[in-house]
Amino acid sequence: MSNAITVTLGGTLIAAVMFTSPAAAGGLTPIDFSNPAFAPMTGTTSIPIGAADFCRRDGAACMPNKAVVQAEMLTQASWNQLIAVNDAVNREVVPETDQDNYHQVEYWTYPADGHGDCEDIALEKQRELIAAGWDPSTLLMTVVREADGNGHAVLMVRTDRGDLILDNQNGKVLLWKDTPYDFIKRQSQADAGKWVALNDDRTTVITAATN
Repeated sequence: MSNAITVTLGGTLIAAVMFTSPAAAGGLTPIDFSNPAFAPMTGTTSIPIGAADFCRRDGAACMPNKAVVQAEMLTQASWNQLIAVNDAVNREVVPETDQDNYHQVEYWTYPADGHGDCEDIALEKQRELIAAGWDPSTLLMTVVREADGNGHAVLMVRTDRGDLILDNQNGKVLLWKDTPYDFIKRQSQADAGKWVALNDDRTTVITAATN
């Protein structure tokens, strides 16, 4: 049994999400990852240069996961926590390019002195959610392409209701398929230091919509 909850933030409608009731949360029903709410992957791929450099500097953040949680169970409490972390980090971190911050084109790290670019912001959300008890294997750094061709990074949160995207350019927490991006690759659930390619078959639709 499940129920729909409409969530607002600052008076703005965020989403209407179906939450699982305690009676249905026993994990007896397997998750259908072929559902379009989940971003399909096609296998291992190269790690982004910035991520590889970050892993060399912070190996503890890029370790294999001892156990993989296929997806976090999305409840009212966990949804509220997701919204709170996403909103707080977006509000507290001032967007600033790596060139301005570190005099480098690409430098993945946690926000410094309240400033950071998209990767830094996504990493901070990942760190705070892990500290709050979310399983690391469900919090995946993800590289996407914007409609203008520019690269961008977001945090993908794998839940039993689908892959949710935490984005510093949009305060709403949306399913991956409801965002305007072309999804390229994300961290492996089994190993934070490895990446998998994503098969975004919505690309032609996104391109047509932006012309």
